[in-house]
Amino acid sequence: MIPRRTDMVVSRWDARFMGRRFRVSIGRGGMTDNKREGDMATPRGKWRIVGGYFRADRIAPPDTLLDLHPTNPRDIWSDDPADAAYNHPLRATNHPFSHEKLRMTARLYDVVLISDWNWPDAQPGKGSAIFIHQWRKPRHPTAGCLAFAPQDLRWILSHWTQHSRIIVR
Repeated sequence: MIPRRTDMVVSRWDARFMGRRFRVSIGRGGMTDNKREGDMATPRGKWRIVGGYFRADRIAPPDTLLDLHPTNPRDIWSDDPADAAYNHPLRATNHPFSHEKLRMTARLYDVVLISDWNWPDAQPGKGSAIFIHQWRKPRHPTAGCLAFAPQDLRWILSHWTQHSRIIVR
């Protein structure tokens, strides 16, 4: 497959998008062709960004064509393969299954973009919550997501098109 100019091509140490290079953080388990829940790896493949969330109490709505919604303190993402809502967002206070809060104290999810990895028809155990978000610190590994410097993520958002894809090699 030949990437288009509007595609983001991600390797272990950087991402290329629209003629620019960005430092990127990937999963602490490296990259994998056989993604499994909890392996901490970033899956190789071709993904789309299907939307996301932002912290309206901290930042203005990002300049992007993507469909982003303000987070609510009860917004979560199910990461439990036993949950009927596995790899989907929910709004709940006491969810009995393992999940990730989308509105966290750390700034990681001030903007959190949802990829279509194992979504919308999630296969239990094939990996959930492969997000694109801000990094904790430069190149600090993630749990499988892609993470960028805040200013780079803003630039990427402002240049993302409806045809853009993420290609992880």
